[in-house]
Amino acid sequence: MEWVDSISEALDYIEKNLDEELTPESIAKHVMVSSFYFQKGFSMLCGYTVGEYIRRRRLAQAASELASTDEKVIDIAMKYGYDSPDSFTKAFTRFHGVTPASVRKDGALVKSFAPLRISFELKGGYIMDYKIEEKQEFTVIGLSKNFSYEGAYEDVPKLWGEFISLREKLGLCGMFGINIDETMGGKEFEYIIADAWDGKSEVSEGVTKKTIPAFTWAVFPCIGPMPNAIQTTNKRIFAEWIPNCRDYEFAAGYNIEMYGDPTKYPKGTEDENYYCEVWIPVKKK
Repeated sequence: MEWVDSISEALDYIEKNLDEELTPESIAKHVMVSSFYFQKGFSMLCGYTVGEYIRRRRLAQAASELASTDEKVIDIAMKYGYDSPDSFTKAFTRFHGVTPASVRKDGALVKSFAPLRISFELKGGYIMDYKIEEKQEFTVIGLSKNFSYEGAYEDVPKLWGEFISLREKLGLCGMFGINIDETMGGKEFEYIIADAWDGKSEVSEGVTKKTIPAFTWAVFPCIGPMPNAIQTTNKRIFAEWIPNCRDYEFAAGYNIEMYGDPTKYPKGTEDENYYCEVWIPVKKK
């Protein structure tokens, strides 16, 4: 339950400090969880990135104060982290569909966005297949790029689009999707679309070579059409397996998705029997 408790504590901390400077790193530090897994787990459990959740809560609170107080718009904007009325108005209008001025003058309708609360229910004996496996270090080669955590869900698929267009030129298949944040506390992570390297073949220009350290891995099989199968497995890892695992905890800032060969399935990655895996490095508690 420690993982769920940490996310719940983070939500409380955010709520109490909406008018203070908040970063994913500072929140993770407060709840004593690595920034890497905090941001990944927060998104899985809550459905929003940390930054997106904070923005929505602040804009909801700002609308409430516009409607119920005489506080100046610029003061409300500054209170919730906007350095100018213009930037506040743009963000406010995107979220609420109306301007701050129309709320103050005309009583325009605004959107509510209530704070999240994490609850854990005992619903039954869920079965989640996994195995604990020791793997020696191995080297991969692939297309690599650094991403900020904010916007990664939109940006990583773009890298896959770039990879597909260059796949033949690079001579790669895309066996792995590897997420790396070795410090487990930064604002960015490295993402590599890669194949295992045989140690002999020439590495093409523009291709990154990376050695993945030896770890004990929790390996979770995923069976079904992509991307739903692997997305569901990732959510269950953070919502079910981690909160209930008595023996293991995160060991390092790596997260690996291993994809099966789509040519072996009649419908490729959309086949109901398509197989892939999620690897999480773990250590004994």
